[in-house]
Amino acid sequence: MLIGLHLGNGYGSQPGAWRMPGVDPKSYTSFDARVKQAQAAERGKFQFIFLPDGPGAIMADIETESPNFNLDVMLTLAGVARETEYIGLVATGSTTFNEPFNLARQFKALDIMSHGRAGWNAITSSGEDVAANYGMRIPSSEERYGRAHEVVQLIQALWGSWGKDAWVHNQESGQFAKQDQIVPINLQGKFVSSRGPLYIPPSEQGQPIIFHAGGSPNAHELAGRFANAVIGAAFTIEDARAQRNAFREAAKRYGRNPDEIKYIPGLMTTIAKDRRTALDRRIQLTEHLFPQRVAYLQRMLGISLDYAHLNEPLSNKQLVAANPSPYDPRSSNALKIAKEGWSLRDVLAHGVIDYHPVIVGPGIEAADHMQAWFEAGAADGFWISTDVNADGIDAFVDEVVPILQERGLFHLDYEGKTLRKHLGAPEQYGIDPRV
Repeated sequence: MLIGLHLGNGYGSQPGAWRMPGVDPKSYTSFDARVKQAQAAERGKFQFIFLPDGPGAIMADIETESPNFNLDVMLTLAGVARETEYIGLVATGSTTFNEPFNLARQFKALDIMSHGRAGWNAITSSGEDVAANYGMRIPSSEERYGRAHEVVQLIQALWGSWGKDAWVHNQESGQFAKQDQIVPINLQGKFVSSRGPLYIPPSEQGQPIIFHAGGSPNAHELAGRFANAVIGAAFTIEDARAQRNAFREAAKRYGRNPDEIKYIPGLMTTIAKDRRTALDRRIQLTEHLFPQRVAYLQRMLGISLDYAHLNEPLSNKQLVAANPSPYDPRSSNALKIAKEGWSLRDVLAHGVIDYHPVIVGPGIEAADHMQAWFEAGAADGFWISTDVNADGIDAFVDEVVPILQERGLFHLDYEGKTLRKHLGAPEQYGIDPRV
């Protein structure tokens, strides 16, 4: 299976991570901290790190919490590239709010700098707060995805506009490059255009790998046409399998082998020696948010919950009356945890309202979850969000990775140095002629 590491604001996936003992509260602006975290993931033989990006303006909790995102994903990965050797470097770049030539140049330069380890998570952006930062309104879904198809195609054309064998750099003859192999692309679409060429030669993997994040029919089509990996979100094996199959079928519609597209859902972890220790750690991280979370869980289960009874399990009357929301895929799991007899405080500490499945306990529980999904055809791998990066990444590497390796589910070492090799993606330079 494939494993990636989510690196966001530098602290971890859980609110309150910045206040935990042993955490440098200034990690938000520390590129050295990101390098150290990436090196920990590389020690665990992760295939890639993943940096989401969402340059929005709304920070309602800035009084007590760090923003969720990195200072700048490209600058961060440039720093990481110089201090790592194998791990893939994947960053989000919006097709809606960036010019194709700039994205093409930035990601191919990162690919050169990292010796073929760059990946571009091509997304459309959907928030009005993001659009406002660019002095715009968010375009319609049809326009955003129409532009996205053009942007990815245009960028891949730019990546291939410097011929594979064009760079001669012959000091004796004085020939630097073959001019006839570095040519304009002259593409004009409805939304974007570029003359080209891009003045950057191929990297060790040729050009960056395309990722996509999303689960809508529009996402299926964009990823099916262009992507080699999908950053997903699913709460059940059934949902994940359906999502994976949808992307595979989309790839087939564009004449591609469905095995060329990897579906990688998220998994959040708090790894500790036992369930009780892990729950106590999660409580320490998130207890200040329990009033809001009790209210949210109340809506999910369709019953009244009393914050004054936080240390008590739900009553039989409450459990019988519970009606999990059919619109929230987390609801059934929340009720399942509640029926196990945990206190309301512990139910919340299980992460039942987090935005990915959550493992709270020893490493074998994470390994079991990953194996079950992988063998059920629900995932080709996982992107991991640890609760606190300072020690959570090492905990996963030391407690989960060896179990997966012993079971023959995860590689023992890197077989190559490029992200394309890590993913088993086919060779490609420029536009895929099939699509």
